Amino acid sequence: MATVAINQYHKRQFGGFSPFGNVTSLAYSLKTNATGAALQSDSAAALADGDVVDLGPLPEGMRLEDASVFVTTGMTATVTGKLGFVYEDGQDHAAVPQDDAYFAGALDLATAGRVRASGAKLVTLPKPARLVLTIGGADNAKESDLTALVVGELTGPR
Repeated sequence: MATVAINQYHKRQFGGFSPFGNVTSLAYSLKTNATGAALQSDSAAALADGDVVDLGPLPEGMRLEDASVFVTTGMTATVTGKLGFVYEDGQDHAAVPQDDAYFAGALDLATAGRVRASGAKLVTLPKPARLVLTIGGADNAKESDLTALVVGELTGPR
C-alpha cells in the first residue's frame, strides 16, 4: 500500500480571519492521467486499492463541518474511497483521534456527480492535519478528475 502526496502549493488559503467571519472552504484537486497515476504528485504509479492519497493540509483549530467530493470524470468502475484526516505528526490525539473515514467511508469515485459527507461527528482539529483519500474497491486505470471541498470554521490554535 503506497501513500501518494499531491502538491497543492497552499493555493486555496486566503487569510482566514476577516471581519466577514471565519468560515472557509478549502478545495483539494485530484487528477489522474490515462494510466491512473495522480498528476502533480510524488508517484508515477497508478492509484491502487489501499493507497492513501494525501490531498493537503487542514489547519490546526479548524472545526470540520462538511465536505463534498465533486467527481467530474470518474475513476475506473467500482473504485470507492474513504475521506478523512490524519495528523501531520502521525500521533493520535486523545480527545480527537485521527480518522481516515471522518467525512465518509464509502464514496463512489467512479460515477460523475457530487458526493456529500456522511459523518455525524463535529470536531475541531487540535493540531495540524492532512486531508486523506483512501482508494478502495479496485485499482484506478484511467484518467479522472475529482475535487474535494472541505468547509469549516477557523477557530485558531487551541
